[in-house]
Amino acid sequence: MRINKYLALCGVASRRECDKLIAEGRVEVNGKIAELGCEIGGEDVVKVDGREVKAKKNEYYILNKPKGYICSVKDEKGRKTVLDLMPENVGRIYPVGRLDYDSEGLLILTTDGELAQHLTHPSNEVPKTYLVKIEGTITEAGLNPIRSGIDIGGYVTKKCKAHIVETNKEYTKIHVTITEGKNREIRKMFEAIGKNVTLLKRIKIGELTLRGLDRGSYRKLTQQEIAYLMML
Repeated sequence: MRINKYLALCGVASRRECDKLIAEGRVEVNGKIAELGCEIGGEDVVKVDGREVKAKKNEYYILNKPKGYICSVKDEKGRKTVLDLMPENVGRIYPVGRLDYDSEGLLILTTDGELAQHLTHPSNEVPKTYLVKIEGTITEAGLNPIRSGIDIGGYVTKKCKAHIVETNKEYTKIHVTITEGKNREIRKMFEAIGKNVTLLKRIKIGELTLRGLDRGSYRKLTQQEIAYLMML
């Protein structure tokens, strides 16, 4: 097994980040500085920054994140994090990407740095669908600036999909599918057309949904779902 893959299986980081650690001379194999591309066997002793690391079986969870939690391992301000919703013995698990404090919905948590990198790297353009609720009304034509890409303060968003799913005089609900993940991107997109977002919920990553999961609930991903996410 190539050393970058082995380190990723140990939960050190993604393969790309592990390559950087190797290039910086921070990885040893049997007491010698490792080289990029070297192969690892079952008897080899691998250390990162002087600490031995061992491959372990990765963990994969899907969580229906409620509002009022941040997507972080810990918070300096003492706010609740998504790990507070997970079992205590879950280990060194990390949220993949972000849903801001006031947003909710589908979140992947895993020890697999390679999958995390795959799902979040902009070049992979993994589609993520959100339910957006705004104050007041809007027409399908009014969504065109968002579909075609809109300036959200020095950055023009990529083209995306958007369509109305419910509307009345007080609010409109819209499904929006984006392939990037800038900070508060969807909220800023609607602000740019003069609309205030009152609810933002991620409902799908690719075709993976929250079906059967209540707010604050989680479950392990199936092997089929893990393989599907890696193929997105």
